[in-house]
Amino acid sequence: MHEAHPSATKLEEYRVPAYLVDETHLSFDLSPEYTDVSSRLLLRRNPDGMRSAGHLRLDGQTLELLSIELDGRPISDNEYQLGDECLELFNVPDRCELTLCTRIYPEQNTALEGLYKSGMYCTQCEAEGFRKITYYPDRPDVLSKFTTTIIANDSDYPILLSNGNRVGEERQADGRLAVTWHDPFPKPSYLFALVAGDLAVLEDKYTTGSGRAIDLRIYSESHNIAHCAYAMDALKRSMRWDEGAFGREYDLDSFMIVAVDDFNMGAMENKGLNIFNTSCVLASPDTATDAAYERVEAVVAHEYFHNWSGNRVTCRDWFQLSLKEGFTVFRDAQFSADMNSQTVKRIEDVNFLRTVQFAEDAGPMAHPIRPDSYIEISNFYTTTIYEKGAEVVRMIHTLLGAENFRSGSDLYFQRHDGCAVTTEDFVLAMEDASGVDLTQFRRWYSQAGTPHLSVKKQQARDGVTLLIRQSCPDTPGQAAKLPFHIPLKMGLIGKNGKDMLGGSNPKLNISGNATIEDVVGSSSCLVHLKEQETRLQISFQGEQTGEPDEIAVSLLRSFSAPLTVDFERTSSELYFLAAHDTDGFARWDAMVQVFCNQLATVREHTAGDAEPITAEFEQLIGHLIETSLKAADDGEQKAMFASMLVVPGESYLHEQMPIIDVEGIARARETLRARLGMLMFEEWQALYSINQSDGVYTPGGVQSARRGLKAVALGYMSMSEDPMHKRIVHSLVQELMDNADNLTDRMLALRIALGSEAFAESELQQLLSEFYQRWKGFKLVVDQWVLAQATCPMGQALKRVEVLERHEAFDVKNPNSVRMLYGAFCSQNHRNFHQLDGSGYRFLSERVKRLDALNPQIAARLLTPLTRWRRFDITRQGLMKTVLTDLLEQNAGSKNLSKDVYEIISKSLAD
Repeated sequence: MHEAHPSATKLEEYRVPAYLVDETHLSFDLSPEYTDVSSRLLLRRNPDGMRSAGHLRLDGQTLELLSIELDGRPISDNEYQLGDECLELFNVPDRCELTLCTRIYPEQNTALEGLYKSGMYCTQCEAEGFRKITYYPDRPDVLSKFTTTIIANDSDYPILLSNGNRVGEERQADGRLAVTWHDPFPKPSYLFALVAGDLAVLEDKYTTGSGRAIDLRIYSESHNIAHCAYAMDALKRSMRWDEGAFGREYDLDSFMIVAVDDFNMGAMENKGLNIFNTSCVLASPDTATDAAYERVEAVVAHEYFHNWSGNRVTCRDWFQLSLKEGFTVFRDAQFSADMNSQTVKRIEDVNFLRTVQFAEDAGPMAHPIRPDSYIEISNFYTTTIYEKGAEVVRMIHTLLGAENFRSGSDLYFQRHDGCAVTTEDFVLAMEDASGVDLTQFRRWYSQAGTPHLSVKKQQARDGVTLLIRQSCPDTPGQAAKLPFHIPLKMGLIGKNGKDMLGGSNPKLNISGNATIEDVVGSSSCLVHLKEQETRLQISFQGEQTGEPDEIAVSLLRSFSAPLTVDFERTSSELYFLAAHDTDGFARWDAMVQVFCNQLATVREHTAGDAEPITAEFEQLIGHLIETSLKAADDGEQKAMFASMLVVPGESYLHEQMPIIDVEGIARARETLRARLGMLMFEEWQALYSINQSDGVYTPGGVQSARRGLKAVALGYMSMSEDPMHKRIVHSLVQELMDNADNLTDRMLALRIALGSEAFAESELQQLLSEFYQRWKGFKLVVDQWVLAQATCPMGQALKRVEVLERHEAFDVKNPNSVRMLYGAFCSQNHRNFHQLDGSGYRFLSERVKRLDALNPQIAARLLTPLTRWRRFDITRQGLMKTVLTDLLEQNAGSKNLSKDVYEIISKSLAD
């Protein structure tokens, strides 16, 4: 039973460990009923720790303690104290050998932390799972060299894996096999891994730049091994890229990946033995969409890059989590951009950040990328830590420049190899290598919330003045915010559509109370905003480029800082930027604002009013379609057009409103899409036809971009209410489903059928049944089938979800199943989840109660939609607050909430 009100862990209370563990020797005896774990620890007092009376605290949860020996002798009862979450030993010598035996029950472990059994035995120890295996100083600043022996019946479990290099095997007297692994690199316990199962393997080799041969192995269940080749290719590309971009070479003799069906996270970077959710490693044309291929490439790279940014150099405590995650997300984003398109990758990342992380910044769980406290660390594996953390690293890269940033990262790795360090150590290395002062910039690590820029443009005869004011909203525990150091990248575009900055331009001058510098190799300048108010004076002569009011300001190019901007610009200026801005991100961003303005007009439209869609807007959409039809068969161009033609999603639009209008936003998007679909049906049809893929399916590149544009076109066509148009859409969808040679097209057909009135209910049910019967042997495909139904915006969605949770394909103990059904419905199907009768809220509350007893991590993450209750109308506020309060009151009863769920709810309800 958990304590009624769990206490918080605070950064200010950090103390170095009293003892260090030089060597850790583990033995796992796997048997059907339980697993016995023997651990032998070589301990020494930490010279930097407080001089105490030999007091040693070891973390442990849900363990049976079988025996304890200190330097070869059993210790007496008065030499230790056993609690619910720790084992404390007294009068421990400065140097000693501690031997512990514990018993655990992996088959009963539904939380999927520590050692659990899911077809195979596997582990998940980050952040605090190792304490569910044995008693240990389970904290990231205790690094030890691990030697692990696994004993099992090899007829059932022929594959026995752990970290490091395989150093021996021995047949036991009872016929079972013992395999021993040794990791020569010290690591914290959260990086420990063990896998035992009947697995197939895909093998390959990689030769490093220095000539070392590395054995590469991907393990999975035999029916999945044919889908691992793309991940292997991504791994080799990641290894080569990291050597070139960051000078980081792999250090062990082998690198292994294991694909697991039941896994709470996407993947885990355990030293030399990465454990992956199958959704992040399996990919083939029939079983993975284009988006899934991209995710596999990115996650494989992310986990591999952790070998240095996370493993060789790790974090001192969990408050420093973004040290490894933010830096590594930045690295995997750079890799993905190099493998594909810099611009498209940037748009994808910013779209996600604005939709998900900005919402987190504006909610009750808002926290800095280096938090001050937490109740349950699992709740802080957030988009703030990961994605915003990556944006902060990206800003350092912008401020220093590529060459200085590389020097800073080299110095960071050199100084701290084999150490557990802090974000301050990272920033200091960047300063020391570059000479750039990052004193004020450090506020990005300690201040929560999304900064906001208010920009006003004043015209004058000889130029333009920009008045820029920065602010940051209040967040829990932080009311007053100091000004950030913001790198603002901007450009100026003349009426001829050409950039005015870059190179020598004697007719242009930018001055003000900020440092302004040219961005090498671009037509932008970088403005260092450090004051609460900044005044920029842009002076020029306009004979060749136009008068001041004909100059378009391209602001926040490349999304140079994670912030929001209020900059009133005319429709004509936004249309001009959307058509001509040479910065791909800024061009897309202008189009997003064009869509938002048009949607606002549609929302305000009432029957009898003038046509809500302006002629200028129609012309712009027509221009983009026409240009895309004439454009070269270039993957980046096509992907750009696809992104620019998509109406912003409901989640993003919600974040633009002080009070979320669920119905209004949904109706406005439907109206706009339906109108454009009908007015330009022939143009969309032409775009659909010209982007048909030919030849054998390949992920990425031109083919993927074609499929993206084809999906946008068919989506608009499906919204037209014209009966003839519906018949055409029906025919195209049926043809696509019948002839598709890849999952991307099949899922497009299924989603369009579900969300369109072109198909009768009986046809839909037949389509769904045929799809399931064909693909029911491929769990990841079935997950997509479930997702399409859970997110379908048509009516009766909750009933569909309730039917699906009784379907044989749904497994409440499988995190992927839960995310695809419960998570998708509650976080993506806004209109149906937020029904005014509160049925969606009660549904989620009941599922969280059940899941909390099985898997607290997954249960807590499902609560996110309810935590935003203050952003809704008064009726929905009351309904959401009621279910949250009811859940919290359960904590006073006999069935306590987990710390995971308690923290989310209590912070959501706090005044």
